[in-house]
Amino acid sequence: MIKMQTRQSIGTISVRTERALRKRSKAVTWRSTMKSFIPCLLFANTLTQAWVSDKSVGSITRSYKFALSASRAASKNQNKQHWLQQRGLGAESTINSSMGRADIIGAGRIGSLLAEAGDCVLLGRGNKIDPNGSGPILIATRNDALDSIVDNCPENRKKDLVFLQNGYLDDFLTSKGLIDNTQALLYFSVTAKGVEPVDGVTTVNPEGLTAVTGLHSKAFADRLASLNLKCNVVTPEQYRPAMFEKLIWISTYMLVGTAKECSSVGQAGSEHGDLIKQLINELVVAVSNKEGIAFPEGTLERLAAYTDVVADFPCGVKEFEWRNQHFYRLGDEACPIHNGLLRECAENGKLSFQLT
Repeated sequence: MIKMQTRQSIGTISVRTERALRKRSKAVTWRSTMKSFIPCLLFANTLTQAWVSDKSVGSITRSYKFALSASRAASKNQNKQHWLQQRGLGAESTINSSMGRADIIGAGRIGSLLAEAGDCVLLGRGNKIDPNGSGPILIATRNDALDSIVDNCPENRKKDLVFLQNGYLDDFLTSKGLIDNTQALLYFSVTAKGVEPVDGVTTVNPEGLTAVTGLHSKAFADRLASLNLKCNVVTPEQYRPAMFEKLIWISTYMLVGTAKECSSVGQAGSEHGDLIKQLINELVVAVSNKEGIAFPEGTLERLAAYTDVVADFPCGVKEFEWRNQHFYRLGDEACPIHNGLLRECAENGKLSFQLT
């Protein structure tokens, strides 16, 4: 009897032991799997979150997105602190205090980037500007929104409007009585909202090409500096040829790229370099004669070096009334190559507008 009970006890212990070992084995296997899976999950999510659905993992996804956003913010803050230390500024508050508060109109690629510097109010196109506010009002919208923004701006705040748009704005600003307002030339690209910007620092211009002039130029330059982007504060006399040079760049590379079916400005420059040079020289002479402007030496080199930095920027003749139209209206005698390419694009159905 005792032997039988002993055998039964031993059998029971064996079964329990076996079950315990199985559970332990499963736990070890699960932990091992998760150790290898979690880094893969985190790595995959830094590339894309499209494959994760809130429905399948609920709050885990939302928590991870928050953590990833915080990680990006921390990285940007580290870059900012590094920039400040290199310049002996020591603390973030030093530059933020000189940057000052700003209203930012437009929550797209540029507006969202500028808002990352902090101390601002981000407004949509239809939001009202505070008549009792102060400081710069940075307009980070497309050109076609400018008319309504200016008209709806309180009269006492119009002096604070800062224009960041590409193109020829002189006629528009003159018509609104704002020709002396702060203007900036942005030589950096943001390919998508939330993506790190690519600064226009080139081998020819290591100090950067972005420039600003006017009442709020220092505050704007400080805002860009807090984002680790370079900006040169210049006089109105220095700004004017720089403005036309940027206009010539965007009008030339977009037009040649469209006419020659190039996918990017880099391709236009590498495959049609001679045509690019001829057109730039033509437009420099035309502007010099019309406006009485003397361009600094090295326009071709500056614009070619900048093209190398933003080589993947897509080609397309857009916002005609703000860009190429200025040269088109100078006439065929002044701009024969430019106007000929425009007509060629029109004949081949590559323009979404009528030449006027």
